[in-house]
Amino acid sequence: MSAYVNKSAAAPDAEIPISMPTVRMTDLRARGEPFTWALGGALALGCLMIISFLLMVFWNGVTTFVPKDVAVVTSADGTVTAGEPSRTELYKVQPEILQTLKPEVQQAIKDNDGFASRTLYRTGNYDIYNEDFRWVSDYEVAKTEMPADILFAERVEWGPLIARLKSMNIDGQQIEPVDIGNAAFREAHTAARDRRARIAQIEKDDIGRINHKLEELRLDVRRAELKSGRDSPAHVAAQRELEERSKALEVEYKVLADEAARLRDINSRNTATFVEIGGREKQMAMDAIVRIYAANNLDLVDNIGIYISRWWEFVSDEPREANTEGGILPAIFGTAAMTLLMVIAVAPFGVITALYLREYAKQGRLVAFVRISVNNLAGVPSIVYGVFGLGFFAYVLGGSIDQLFYPERLPNPTFGTGGLLWASLTLALLTVPVVIVATEEALAAVPRSMREGSLACGASKWQTIKYIVLPRALPGIMTGIILAMARGAGEVAPLMLVGVVKLAPELPIDGFFPFVHLERSFMHLGFHIFDVGFQSRNSEAGKPMVFVTTMLLIGLIFIMNITAIMVRNKLKRKFKGSQF
Repeated sequence: MSAYVNKSAAAPDAEIPISMPTVRMTDLRARGEPFTWALGGALALGCLMIISFLLMVFWNGVTTFVPKDVAVVTSADGTVTAGEPSRTELYKVQPEILQTLKPEVQQAIKDNDGFASRTLYRTGNYDIYNEDFRWVSDYEVAKTEMPADILFAERVEWGPLIARLKSMNIDGQQIEPVDIGNAAFREAHTAARDRRARIAQIEKDDIGRINHKLEELRLDVRRAELKSGRDSPAHVAAQRELEERSKALEVEYKVLADEAARLRDINSRNTATFVEIGGREKQMAMDAIVRIYAANNLDLVDNIGIYISRWWEFVSDEPREANTEGGILPAIFGTAAMTLLMVIAVAPFGVITALYLREYAKQGRLVAFVRISVNNLAGVPSIVYGVFGLGFFAYVLGGSIDQLFYPERLPNPTFGTGGLLWASLTLALLTVPVVIVATEEALAAVPRSMREGSLACGASKWQTIKYIVLPRALPGIMTGIILAMARGAGEVAPLMLVGVVKLAPELPIDGFFPFVHLERSFMHLGFHIFDVGFQSRNSEAGKPMVFVTTMLLIGLIFIMNITAIMVRNKLKRKFKGSQF
């Protein structure tokens, strides 16, 4: 732009141009601000979604085991419902139902666009009602009470029982009325639970040990027959030993079986009779009651005690009631053991492969093709790895192991089926591309000058890699292992084919040689979540267990990852400032 002013007195009509500063209008897109704001907004949105999800899981998981009040709701038609309020929602009232309601109720619903509110009550008593939950609409409620004598009992079978205690029978003696707070009831219940625990110990440990000895003797006979032939001296001796030791083991078995039968008989004579809210009686053995309390008559100490006892049961006991109640100790152990075995398998293979590709292999088309293949393996669906693991590891490799080392057990497979070992190797194969790529990047990040300095000082190539390159690449390698752990611990699809099962209460560790049994099936937290949430008879009853198990799985992965991160950070501090 320019302006003209008159500067000459001799030539008043002349105009002299004067230059003005030029203002350039830069396109906003060229400055990058819109993209910066868009990227920042996307990051904030992603973080908000993750935090919201974690908070939802954490809140629902932490509150799962909090004791809740039991409401007794009387409807206008006289129907009585007793249960824990679970959740409330709005729903569309059907026209045919709306016409049967009172005029004032119809008008209230019409004013609310045809919607009404209803509450879902966890009624329990599945063996009586054939349902665990019941909806009650707000317009149906005539009265809601919180009686102090209503009890909430957690049972070994059939889920919770919500009722009043009428009487108890101890060794044929009827005691009525009775209160769960008196010493007689507490002592009877504790003694019954102790007897039940002893029965479980006899059946699982003591009789299990006898059965294991008998099975080993039978396998010795079969082994001698396969090795030396039928009626050979070795086979005859093994058969004689089986017959002789079987007699002593049968005597021991009879003693244990009689003890278990005696304890069962005592428990059958120690019962409690309950009356549900509709007046029907329910008699049950005292040992079948896991926990019982007056839901509407708890103080702070009682609430904390029940909450802690439920958590302890959850992390230290076996599941019950189709995995919707009880504990998940086998799933916790199976998840941790499988992840650790996977890391032990994937770390050396991934690191060795990356070392060869980066340090030893001649860079060319073949190495480039291998790298492309490794990157493509990371995108293969996980179920494909499960099919491969089942076909190769279980059927081919495991079947060969059975033929070579366990022929006496055939046709029953030992390693020729899904198990903890094959599941770990399958997930190791699934995650090895992550470790290879991360290790290669870590090796490439080590300065070339350090390699040259080491070689100049007379070190060999392997010594340079061992003492210079690998230690400084370890933080990056640990990053790859952390990513592999996070992905492997959460995978479920391949595990469904190579070893994970709905229920495997026995841990793969016992007192029998070789003490750790990697060939056994196992439980996994991820599959447990899927099973409880989508395969149980009542998904509503399993929803709390889904949240608390998800929280525990996230916590387990967090603990393993944070441990690896601490090791990585320690390595970073050790070699910080050592580059030249």
